[in-house]
Amino acid sequence: MGIHRFFLVAMVPAALVFSCQPERNFIEDKEARLEFTIDTLFFDTVFTTIGTVTESFRVKNPHNHFIRIDDIRLAGGAFSVFRINVDGESGLRFSDLEIAPHDSMYVFVEATLDPNGSDDILRIQDSIVFLVNGNLQDIDLVAWGQDVHMIGGVEIDQPTIWPAGKPYLIIDYLYVDSLASLTIDPGVKVHLHKDAMIWVDGSLQVNGTVEEPVWFGGDRLEEFYDHIPGQWGLIYLSGSSHSNRISHTEIQNGTIGVLISATPESGLMPDLEISNSIINRMSSSGIYALNAAVSGTNLVVGDCGGSCLALIHGGDYDFTHCTFANYWPSGFSNRQLPALVLTDYFVTYDEDNKPVLYKDGIFENAAFRNTIIYGSHSMELLIDSYNNLQLNYLFDHCLTRIHEDSLRYLEDPLFSNIINNENPLFDSIPVVYELDTLSPAIDAGLPAHAVEVPFDLNGNSRLDDDAPDLGAYERIGE
Repeated sequence: MGIHRFFLVAMVPAALVFSCQPERNFIEDKEARLEFTIDTLFFDTVFTTIGTVTESFRVKNPHNHFIRIDDIRLAGGAFSVFRINVDGESGLRFSDLEIAPHDSMYVFVEATLDPNGSDDILRIQDSIVFLVNGNLQDIDLVAWGQDVHMIGGVEIDQPTIWPAGKPYLIIDYLYVDSLASLTIDPGVKVHLHKDAMIWVDGSLQVNGTVEEPVWFGGDRLEEFYDHIPGQWGLIYLSGSSHSNRISHTEIQNGTIGVLISATPESGLMPDLEISNSIINRMSSSGIYALNAAVSGTNLVVGDCGGSCLALIHGGDYDFTHCTFANYWPSGFSNRQLPALVLTDYFVTYDEDNKPVLYKDGIFENAAFRNTIIYGSHSMELLIDSYNNLQLNYLFDHCLTRIHEDSLRYLEDPLFSNIINNENPLFDSIPVVYELDTLSPAIDAGLPAHAVEVPFDLNGNSRLDDDAPDLGAYERIGE
């Protein structure tokens, strides 16, 4: 047998094998049904006009034969707030789809809700209907929608009050003119979109209460985003801003909680009084102050990718019964800075992107009383002068985390009654930083300082036992 004839004979059975395909038998029994990984697809509350995250589920064929889906459609049709994508294709209706035995396909769903004209959260419902062998099956779709006051590129040029009711959503920026003011009433919620900011050249008054705090945070309401930093930009109080006050306020999940600054050559010193407030989970700084005047009482700043509190180049600062505690998770980024930074210099860049050094800034005052400065690093306090000048600061009755080789605080008369490197034993990291029953911060404060701040962040008295606790919270009971 010649070689060519051998290959011809050998190829015949191979061709027969590859040209034959198994018969595509479809199950047509009316009892045959699809299976789904869920029966109802829920979306967390979202703002009207802002789209949800994309959710998905699988449609499974549990049978030993192919199954044909005659029809898949949104029950609400073109009027539905939901949108679907079936096996990679978007649309409202799909026909004659096949699923192989024991195989599955994905259905992706998202929604954009229309304004409903109500301050209340409303439930919106639809369904995806599947027709197979004459049987109807469906998956319910449920979302909750909240109307908002939409703020996009708005300039406030006169005294303005934001009352409680619908939340406020800042899409890109809100600007408060130098001759204007913005007053935010108790119970207001302010949401900011990605990179959005509040810029104040005038005055900002945030008037929360114990019962009705004001809240600043991102615009993603899904539970997944509850503890994700960097979802929005910052609150910026410029050099010309004045009479700024923030009380009983929560500022969460942004880039910088509050940036308050004036250039050295301006001769300006913007001011801020912040009390009974929490700044948490900022991807950069909690409060960054440059040549400013800031006083803080019952203030908690925690979990920042940079410093909780950065006091730069100079200013006038006073903090009593505050908690600066940085347990920034390494899963987000590698934190380089300590919880508290105090320096008389900084570097910026000119129009040609060349570095410009500002040094020898003057601190009129930088006092910390009955305060906790702690975190997950071995050194959580940096005091630095470019020309090794003595800065004007005071740490009195504080719990700190200081590496003594880096800062010889025991030899510094500006440190007094310091508890160092003893874990404050917060009992609720990373949320509110209240004290555990065994915390060394309990009854470690100076009563004379507590007289100035007689009630803690929760409204509990500091003056009912032998001595006040350090930090923003007073431990009550056992």
